[in-house]
Amino acid sequence: MTKIAIIIGSTRPGRHGEAVARWVNEHAAQREGVEYELVDLKDWELPHLDEPLPAGAGQYAGEHTKAWAAKIGEFDGYVFVTPEYNHSTSGVLKNAIDYVGAEWYNKAAAFVSYGVFGGARAVEHLRLVLSQLQVATVSAHVGLSLAHDFENWSLKATPQQEAALTPLFNQLESWSTALAGVRNAQDEASEDAAA
Repeated sequence: MTKIAIIIGSTRPGRHGEAVARWVNEHAAQREGVEYELVDLKDWELPHLDEPLPAGAGQYAGEHTKAWAAKIGEFDGYVFVTPEYNHSTSGVLKNAIDYVGAEWYNKAAAFVSYGVFGGARAVEHLRLVLSQLQVATVSAHVGLSLAHDFENWSLKATPQQEAALTPLFNQLESWSTALAGVRNAQDEASEDAAA
């Protein structure tokens, strides 16, 4: 079964990310043939990147890195729930992405963002970062406006935003499934080369 993580990309006290991710997960739970799981960066003790070798080497020293790599490796795709801070994503999310390498490769990602302008600039930065990690990002995107989709700092997503989740899930699930085939073919090629 296809497994997709909904990654909460903020750890700030008073963050909106948890409510947004839970909203996404409530809708994702209605999907068939796919399993979604909340992954909260607040639950992961990832200090500012402290690995002696680049993630691309795949030689992780820290136990926290090894645990994070195992978690990321479980999934076929990701929904990144990201705030927009200073025209980009959060530092904690960028740090979590940078920790590992091959665990991201040939997988798919979608974005649900929030901010004054719906978090669009954070998503654009994440697309660039993830392209280097061979992550295929889908075009469907849900951007929540702090002015229109929140009331008294609580999420009140519009019906249009709820409807926008459907193409996001459709695209992410189809790409996640397709890229599993790419990973399997690469694994078989590696085994043949080693034989």
